[in-house]
Amino acid sequence: MVDNVWHEQNNVPIISYYIERKNKMKALILNSGMGSRMGVLTSEHPKCMTEISLHETILSRQLKQIADAGIEEVIITTGLFDGILVKYCNSLALPLHITFVKNPCYKETNYIYSIYCAREYLDDDIILMHGDLVFENTVIDAVVSSEKSCMVVSSTLPLSEKDFKAVVQRSIIKKIGIEFFNDAMSAQPLYKLNKEIWNIWLNNIIKYCESGKIKCYAENAFNELAETCIIYPLDVKNQLCSEIDNREDLAVVSQKLQEIENRTVYMCFSTDIIHSGHIAIIKKAQRFGKLIIGVLSDEAIVSYKRFPLLPYSERKSMFENIVGVYKVIEQTTLSYKGNLEKLQPTYVVHGDDWVKGVQKEIRSEVVSTLASYGGKLIEFPYSKDAKYTDLEKRTRAELATPDVRRARLKKVLTMKGTINALETHSGLTGLIVENTIVEENGGARQFDAMWISSLCDSTAKGKPDIELVDMTSRFRTIDDICEVTTKPIIFDGDTGGLTEHFIYTVRSLERMGVSMVIIEDKTGLKKNSLFGTEVEQTQASIPDFCAKIAAGKRAQRTNDFMICARIESLILEKGMEDALKRAFAFVEAGADAIMIHSRKKEPVEIFEFVKKFRQQNVSTPIVVVPTSFNMVTEEEFKKRGVNIIIYANQLTRTGFPAMQKAATMILSNHRAKECDDICMPFKEIIRLIPEEL
Repeated sequence: MVDNVWHEQNNVPIISYYIERKNKMKALILNSGMGSRMGVLTSEHPKCMTEISLHETILSRQLKQIADAGIEEVIITTGLFDGILVKYCNSLALPLHITFVKNPCYKETNYIYSIYCAREYLDDDIILMHGDLVFENTVIDAVVSSEKSCMVVSSTLPLSEKDFKAVVQRSIIKKIGIEFFNDAMSAQPLYKLNKEIWNIWLNNIIKYCESGKIKCYAENAFNELAETCIIYPLDVKNQLCSEIDNREDLAVVSQKLQEIENRTVYMCFSTDIIHSGHIAIIKKAQRFGKLIIGVLSDEAIVSYKRFPLLPYSERKSMFENIVGVYKVIEQTTLSYKGNLEKLQPTYVVHGDDWVKGVQKEIRSEVVSTLASYGGKLIEFPYSKDAKYTDLEKRTRAELATPDVRRARLKKVLTMKGTINALETHSGLTGLIVENTIVEENGGARQFDAMWISSLCDSTAKGKPDIELVDMTSRFRTIDDICEVTTKPIIFDGDTGGLTEHFIYTVRSLERMGVSMVIIEDKTGLKKNSLFGTEVEQTQASIPDFCAKIAAGKRAQRTNDFMICARIESLILEKGMEDALKRAFAFVEAGADAIMIHSRKKEPVEIFEFVKKFRQQNVSTPIVVVPTSFNMVTEEEFKKRGVNIIIYANQLTRTGFPAMQKAATMILSNHRAKECDDICMPFKEIIRLIPEEL
């Protein structure tokens, strides 16, 4: 275990926590004092049972904090009202094994003798505290998790005449007592004592008591051992850690506890599955204050990470049902800023995995926002063991199932409004589309879908793009891609073939998990649209093509599958009015989307079509393939009302020239050395392929 680390960024305190120790330890609570300075408040019970809030006493708070810290065994020394104390502790029903040790001489002795009475139970690492001590959760957490033996001190509190002070020299505590002021820090009787160190001190306590020194502080025995009994100061600064000796102390502590109770903690999650790691960090966060959990909206998740398996409402409900969560709200963007400015939480809690990687910009913004009002960032170590990896694999497997994959395109369209797709023609190119990520605005920008083009599929097989490659062969391409990817698929169905054949194509694609098929309104031997009017191409009649669309819609078995009608009017120079007439007719026949195509370098006619179509139809998705008019950005398309942007052949057009160049270089140079610079290392290619395959 490493000590908690405090540092600052933009004047924001950042607390980094490390993995907790799992060593066995016990807590020793000294409760044998008379509590006479509390007056009537301790006339019927020991001081530790004094109420400090409406729902807790000093002792109940201590014991709950001890249990929450993972300590199971507690030794409590008693004196006056010992029977009442025992009964009260049992009534709390906490998961603790408590041993009560009565100091029979509590009226005539100090707590050094109570420790002596309990000596046979003190054979492990010890958390030692006085029974009238009140501290906040972060203090006990720091004490328990300390690797070194330590005592709580404060470098910011003034030195009090009546309270303990620790003399600190060379970062080690040399003396403890109320009488020390030189080189001293305010101190409180809350210790973490490793077994070896504690045994040194305990042995001297035993010597003291057996020689009759029973009215002094236990710290007197420590002060003789400072060179061998090494205890380090644990500086908690202004955090609450205070003894209650009188009513004035009680009032001050109660007020401080009220302030602590009003502290809020903010965390944000995007997960579909809550695992033990999430629960662990949530429990830790709850110890800092009222926990508010922000759940990323579906739109926010899709914008940077992946498609959510569960909708926002269900993910929100998961966190609402976790015990101790104060409130669950929506976070609509990757940025925390809006929610932080609105809520102004005392703390933001996050794993330390965002220090590097795609979320580092988000982290910087969080730090800056916290600085604006004095909040703090708390970071815990990100833990990713085998079971979490297994959960991720299960999530990925779920996303790859036909039903889930098929439904995603419609859902992503609803969430984002405008999406993109990149061409793929093999399992490996599918993995490129699946895994290519660009860091942008604190998130990860990726492709939303994959386009399986007949042109690229035919080209990869060395065949002309004239529907020569039959559907059975093209379905094998889909299988290869589906086996290694999860993103939704848009399939190029060419003309759709005969209506009778198209019915079976629809059912096959739907069953395989394809989200959309695009069919073009041409008949006869299919010729690539790139040729335009250079070759004879026949456009289908509107009634015939509408009949094909209607037949396809009747054939499909789910509402998730989409049929998109591709209009060739602009390609064939039939004019804008013909294109619009066809579009409205095809929508009426059941088309779920309209693709408008053009081979002109400028997007003018595309923009005109979209504008005029949107004047009558605002909901049907519009698809474009900006191969020729490639200067237009996705943002511009979105602004004008385009919903799906397909990059139809870029992987094919970049891949094959590179291969041809490598072949030429090898032949020309009679060796392969010259083409090394244009070759991707095979290790990087292998990394694209999932290990489970």
